[in-house]
Amino acid sequence: MKIFSLQENLKQGLFVVSHIAGKNINLPILNNVMIKVSDGNIKILATNLEMGIITTVRGRIEEEGSFTVDSKIISECINLLPNKKIGLELKNGSLLVDSDNYQVKIKGQSAEEFPLIPEIDKKNYYSIQVEVFKKAISQIIFAVSLSEARLELSGVVFSFNSNSLVLAATDSYRLAEKKIEIKANNEEEKKIIVPVKTLQELIRILSGVQTNLVEEDDDELRFYVSDNQILFTYKSTELISRLIEGQYPDYQQIFPTTSKTQVIISRTELIRATKLASLFSKTGINDINLDFPKEKNQLVVSSTSGQTGENVTSLEARVSGEDNGIVVNGRYLLDGLSNIEGEMIRLEVIDNNTPCVIKPEKDTNYLYIIMPIKQ
Repeated sequence: MKIFSLQENLKQGLFVVSHIAGKNINLPILNNVMIKVSDGNIKILATNLEMGIITTVRGRIEEEGSFTVDSKIISECINLLPNKKIGLELKNGSLLVDSDNYQVKIKGQSAEEFPLIPEIDKKNYYSIQVEVFKKAISQIIFAVSLSEARLELSGVVFSFNSNSLVLAATDSYRLAEKKIEIKANNEEEKKIIVPVKTLQELIRILSGVQTNLVEEDDDELRFYVSDNQILFTYKSTELISRLIEGQYPDYQQIFPTTSKTQVIISRTELIRATKLASLFSKTGINDINLDFPKEKNQLVVSSTSGQTGENVTSLEARVSGEDNGIVVNGRYLLDGLSNIEGEMIRLEVIDNNTPCVIKPEKDTNYLYIIMPIKQ
């Protein structure tokens, strides 16, 4: 194996793949990245057995072959070299790195020991603009359960339906749902659960890829789905991941079909009042009161703590329906408010025993539901 490539190309390729090559004691080769030169392509690969990443970098090939080296060492080595042409050559079981007056020899392992990264049939696909997808994921990923007690809740459910995709996440205490339009070359309806770690890695890659290093003009992310895996492709990078097996809860059953009180209010003002109230909520409970006094056109945010004191804030709002109130977790409320687009939001409440619905005033594609704290 012998190639030449610019430092910025290698640096970008290693940035994309090396993050998932961690400290694996049981299988040390998973700490490595593989450089694979074949069929006229220079590819850099990494896997942690749950997901695999492959990226193609530009360069000149003199001899094909493959080799694996420690991810951290090769990444830091390339990052420290000047932004010039770098030669990589496999010689006597080591990778020789040569750039101007810098010469490095990195010991590694044979590529034959590196786990195979599975392939997915690319006949049927779904596609979406990258920025649309990134924004949609950011609006729901915070609601994923951090506990693995219920494995299916540790991922985001993707529901494909013709030319739309519904994303949802819940930890049983709150739920976020986002609908987006996609393109598809098939009309098959599918429902899959994608691990949250896969989506976090995908967003990291999408946010970090320098578009000036790739030739394609489009900004399209494609997904290909099989029975137990999903493949995301963007520019010259592929990320493949296992799916979470199991049945995602039929969360739409908890959507309230009616409401007794409807409130339109400034999102910014409610965020400010919620942050203030959280200072005086009970530690570990983070309870704040939202009251909607009838015919006053106000939302009253309050909290009381025996240790820190108390707080009451009255906000202007358009209130219709019954005199009402609900107690919610202030942190959960802030998470939802921070991820809603638009200045005016809508709250819909039945009572303190049923979920509260929060959504943008005019956008029907985003929904956040928060369970009340029962007194």
